[in-house]
Amino acid sequence: MTMEVNPQESATDLPEALPEPQPEPHPEAYPEPQTLTHPESPKKDRRLLRAALRWASAVAVFAVVGSGTAYGITRLDRTDVPGLATHPDGRWDYPVLVRPPLPSGSPGPNDDARNPAGTHYADLRKLVLPAPRGATADASLKGLDGWLATRTFLKEFALAPDREDVGQRLTDNGLRHIAARGWTTPDGTHTRVYLLQFDTAAVAEHLLSDELTGYEAPVYRIRGGDAYERDLDFPVAAHLKDVHTAPIRETKPYGAEQVRHAYLSSGDTLALIVQSRKGTAPAVPFQQTVTLQAELLA
Repeated sequence: MTMEVNPQESATDLPEALPEPQPEPHPEAYPEPQTLTHPESPKKDRRLLRAALRWASAVAVFAVVGSGTAYGITRLDRTDVPGLATHPDGRWDYPVLVRPPLPSGSPGPNDDARNPAGTHYADLRKLVLPAPRGATADASLKGLDGWLATRTFLKEFALAPDREDVGQRLTDNGLRHIAARGWTTPDGTHTRVYLLQFDTAAVAEHLLSDELTGYEAPVYRIRGGDAYERDLDFPVAAHLKDVHTAPIRETKPYGAEQVRHAYLSSGDTLALIVQSRKGTAPAVPFQQTVTLQAELLA
C-alpha cells in the first residue's frame, strides 16, 4: 500500500527534520573557574569560619555569665560585694528615728492649711534627737521633767552681755519652754541639742533670721570659739524643704577645740545644735546630726 502525497501541501507544512545529535564535549573543554584568591584560600576560609564560631560561642558564654553576675550584684548590699565595700566615713550609729504620734486629728507643724501657726502638737521632749550608740549622756542637760532652765541654755554663749541680751530676746518673743539632750562620743566630740518652742512659726523664723544670725556669721558667739562664719560646705541636699537651716563653723586658727553649730527653724520651734572637739570637729557627724534633727522637726 502506497501513501499519496497531496501536491497542494507546502514543503513548510512538513515536519522539520530533527537535528543530528552532537557529541558531548570532553570535560576538559570547560574552562577552569577563575578565583580571586590563592588556590589554598578555601582551606583558610574554613579555618577562619571555625575560629569565628568558637569566639562567638565564647562571647555568648561570657555574656550569660556576666549578665548573671550583674544581676547578682544588684541583689546584694554594696558592703557584700568584694572590692565595693563602703569604708567608714565618720557617721555615727544612731538608733532608728520615729516621730512621736500626734494627738488624734492634730495636723503637722508644716500643714499650712490646717496649722497656720506651725504648732508642734507632739511632745517637744520626744522630738529631741536621741544620742548615737556608744555615746555617754550629758547629765547637765536633763533638766527638770525633761524641761531645761533657760539659764542653762544661755551658758552656750561666750560673753555675759550676750547671755543677758539673748535671754531678754527669748523672753520678749514669748519662749514657752526648752527641751535638750547632750552626749559625748568615744572620739571626744561633745554634742548639745536644744529645742526652744514659741507661740508661732513666724516668731521662730524671725529669731533665726533677724536676731541670732546674720548673712555671713552669727550675731552671738558660742563658747569655745573665737570667730565664726557660715558653713558654705554644708551639703545643699541636707537642707530640708520645710526647715530653715543656718550651719556655722569656727574659723581658723582654732583654739584648744573647734566648734560647729547650727540654728534650725521648723514651725513654732527653734533649734540650736552645738558640737565641739579638741583639735578639730569632723564635718560628717555634724552634718548627720543636723539633718536628723531637722527630719524630726519637719
